[in-house]
Amino acid sequence: MTSRGVLYVHSAPRALCPHVEWAVAGVLGGRVTLDWIRQPAAPGTWRAEFSWQGRPGTASQLASALRGWHLLRFEVTAEPSATAEGERYSSTPSLGIFHAVTGIHGDILVPEDRLRAALARAARGEGDLQAEVARLLGKPWDDELEPFRYAGEGAPVRWLHQVV
Repeated sequence: MTSRGVLYVHSAPRALCPHVEWAVAGVLGGRVTLDWIRQPAAPGTWRAEFSWQGRPGTASQLASALRGWHLLRFEVTAEPSATAEGERYSSTPSLGIFHAVTGIHGDILVPEDRLRAALARAARGEGDLQAEVARLLGKPWDDELEPFRYAGEGAPVRWLHQVV
């Protein structure tokens, strides 16, 4: 079985860029060169995208290899397949890492035990239900990463499909 997905490095200090490439190469088992471009949302940082293909579990290995670097913002996605749901990992310096299972249309699938736990915390007054659900859906990570997702003028654009 083969899994595939995309690594989005949203911002990395220049000195960290070769280390990111080495970490990705270590997971994928071959030389990796990323096309780095300046990140206008955080001057002095760089961004890159990389489509990968590997064994099932590669997305979690990539996220684990990159999660220890405090100054790095990234996302790793894995496409769903006939035998597995997709997944998404998001990481920011202030929030740490977020993991979600995704369905065939890209929707986040929240396990019922996590929903029950959120309901229980809200019922005990330990949290607001709306905030709990937002966290389960990764909203704090999306809010922090959104300015970094757009690379600025002149950035390469990869169209996944076109609706006419």
